[in-house]
Amino acid sequence: MALTRESALERDAADPLAPLRQRFAMPGRARGEHCTYLCGHSLGLMPLAARQRLAEDLDDWAHLGVLGHEDAQRPWVSYHDALATPMAELLGCRSDEVAVMNSLTVNLQLMLASFYRPAGARRRILIEAGAFPSDRYAVMSHLQWHGCDPRQDVLELAPRAGEELIREEDLEAVLHRCGEQIALVLWPAVQYLTGQAFDLARIARATHAVGALAGFDLAHSVGNMPVPLRDSSADFAIWCGYKYLNAGPGAIGGCFVHRRHFGAARPRLVGWWGHDPATRFDMPHDFRAAAGAAGFQLSNQSVLAAAPLVASLALFQEAGVRRLREKSVALSAYFEQLSAQRTPQVRLITPGEPGARGAQLSLRVSRDPARARRVFDWVRAHGVVCDWRAPDVMRVAAAPLYNGFVDVFDFVECLEAALRAA
Repeated sequence: MALTRESALERDAADPLAPLRQRFAMPGRARGEHCTYLCGHSLGLMPLAARQRLAEDLDDWAHLGVLGHEDAQRPWVSYHDALATPMAELLGCRSDEVAVMNSLTVNLQLMLASFYRPAGARRRILIEAGAFPSDRYAVMSHLQWHGCDPRQDVLELAPRAGEELIREEDLEAVLHRCGEQIALVLWPAVQYLTGQAFDLARIARATHAVGALAGFDLAHSVGNMPVPLRDSSADFAIWCGYKYLNAGPGAIGGCFVHRRHFGAARPRLVGWWGHDPATRFDMPHDFRAAAGAAGFQLSNQSVLAAAPLVASLALFQEAGVRRLREKSVALSAYFEQLSAQRTPQVRLITPGEPGARGAQLSLRVSRDPARARRVFDWVRAHGVVCDWRAPDVMRVAAAPLYNGFVDVFDFVECLEAALRAA
């Protein structure tokens, strides 16, 4: 098929998921402006149903007051349960292994409090060099909390010299070499800068083989690509809700705790809402954790904050994880074909193998940072929403819930014009 805008429109017309696009608010549409939105890796678009869900919860509050805890359309006391099941479907795990709550870093702090337990020489935490700052800060804070030295006890793995991506065999080699010193591996499912996706099961196996625990940051993977968490044998995982989950700026996140840890006498930071719901309202003096990941909750669900997530998860259930993944793979392949033809001077640093990437594609525009920035600014000024990471990387993501082939075509055409202009 010819790589033309007309052929892209034809592919969109034949796509059974294409009608979902009309159920999202597209920036610029209200003002009649053309916008190509390719920034779902940073902030997902608003499901139009989010306004209705939020209005329903506001109406329940207005009409019922405190009785909404029991009598609301979605009773507030059990709001978490309505979120856990569809989240578990996205994560490939059981619903009792999921707690939807807090923000990503709060959840990471809670998980580290329970799963990072330095003992003797086993006190180091392995992370990737260039980890997202919030993860790094959280790791350092727990090392300091336990009296460890972050300069010695943060173990960082970088790509090999001259390479962009981290090889999983290098991670295994570090574990083999330093395994007796490592208490925890904290690793991204998808690396935020390069878009590289990792084999979580492989990493967890290698981690457990040396007696350490494996925790995963799913911020850039949940809602982006299948994450078979339970099959991976991860000990815990955390995520946010504002990227591919389309739950709004600063949206609530969640955590996963593998069921093998449910009965373990593992320390945790606790709050009232993590208490066994059967006796929670008896106000007992002694804490008894709720079953599963729900026992890690601190406070009751922020209902108004969770309403957009309810709307978004309904769309994921309607579309189906398998169909979304198939479309995402096709969109990325289409970009590669088109870019090779029209913008060969732009280098894709995200892996080419479909299994090693999600929707995000990271593009190295030029080895001249000033020119690269001019290219990005030109693209943004001409209606494409993506983002920039210094010194010369543009990140774009065609989210299959609301992006199509014509979005990819328009972006590459715009990028080609920007390269000429710069």
